[in-house]
Amino acid sequence: MFQNRITLTPQDILNKEFKIDVRGFNLKEVDQFLDVIIGDYEEFQKIIKENEKEKEELLEQITSLKQEIRNLKTNIEIAKSGGTERREVTNLDIIRRLSQLEKIVYGKEDEEQQ
Repeated sequence: MFQNRITLTPQDILNKEFKIDVRGFNLKEVDQFLDVIIGDYEEFQKIIKENEKEKEELLEQITSLKQEIRNLKTNIEIAKSGGTERREVTNLDIIRRLSQLEKIVYGKEDEEQQ
């Protein structure tokens, strides 16, 4: 899913071998490798933040939809019982609310696909 954004795999890091100079590992090679690792870590942090933001948005949407469902159930119960405490709910009102729910649910999916 994120392969095009992440350069190294854990196996790449584990199997990395550096050339040895007179004083130890080739510092330039080590520095370049660490730069790639740092870039990957930064990308991981961006991905995590994006996922957290998306999660929060989806939780808000779920809460909103649950509230709408509760309202619809209440209206249906009132309509079934023939109660007149609130304004009379007709089939047209229920269809309108369902249509709004579909727009919310399927409208968001359409935006994400584009």
